[in-house]
Amino acid sequence: MKKIVPQLCSVLSNRPLDRQRQYFRLIVENFSAARKIVPGQFVHIKITSGLDPYFRRAFSIAGYDQKTGQLEIIYKLIGVGTTLMSRMIKGALIDIIGPLGNQFSPPDRRHKAVMIAGGVGLPPLLFWAKRLIENGFDKNNIFFFYGGRSKTDLLERSSIKSLGVNFIPTTDDGSFGYHGLVTEAMTQRLDEIPAKSSTWYGCGPEPMLAAIQKMALEQGYRGELSLEAPMPCGVGVCLGCIKPLQNNPKKYIRVCHDGPVFAIGEVII
Repeated sequence: MKKIVPQLCSVLSNRPLDRQRQYFRLIVENFSAARKIVPGQFVHIKITSGLDPYFRRAFSIAGYDQKTGQLEIIYKLIGVGTTLMSRMIKGALIDIIGPLGNQFSPPDRRHKAVMIAGGVGLPPLLFWAKRLIENGFDKNNIFFFYGGRSKTDLLERSSIKSLGVNFIPTTDDGSFGYHGLVTEAMTQRLDEIPAKSSTWYGCGPEPMLAAIQKMALEQGYRGELSLEAPMPCGVGVCLGCIKPLQNNPKKYIRVCHDGPVFAIGEVII
């Protein structure tokens, strides 16, 4: 097992992304650049020095500047932990372990890269799309499907558009973009992303990922899914984030240690 060393980093900014103050962008500085951070990885954060909440929280990485050591996290207020985190002000110290987990695999340069994000599952895919373009991948071959319950759940729309990718937003209530589920919008565009020349990447709520996996397996698509799961330890010790394997349901993997990125069809969702 790799040596785990927490880092005390300083909060540079911690601002809401919407009027309802449900979503926030946290930027910390002085995060060690000893290891190169890659899209798909996550960090484990201790919200408070006290005992409530006791366990760390896992957050996907939305961006990282290797030169400055600035780490970006986009999160949603869900419970006690994220509520406390939203109150952190500039200069506050935050205890971080990471980066942890594996990374997305690059697509064939001749393929279409299909990003499928749901709600706060956006950050790692936005980070991945940016990295692909930085590395010379044709932005016109990136299709970015992004679904939410309503317009307010679709974050960083301007950032996605500024990449110049094919952006297909969807909302359950029809308040923005395609009216319906993200998988329904994908069905409308399958002729543009044929199975033989496309690689899918998904991150979001588990029901959405299950629907994406079912759709991909039925129609012969390949790709990877970044899973969300409770991760009390973040290093594979507590077994709080296990998932059964598709080809052997009696065998389990640990999302934090073996993932969080898995091939489509590798685990049961």
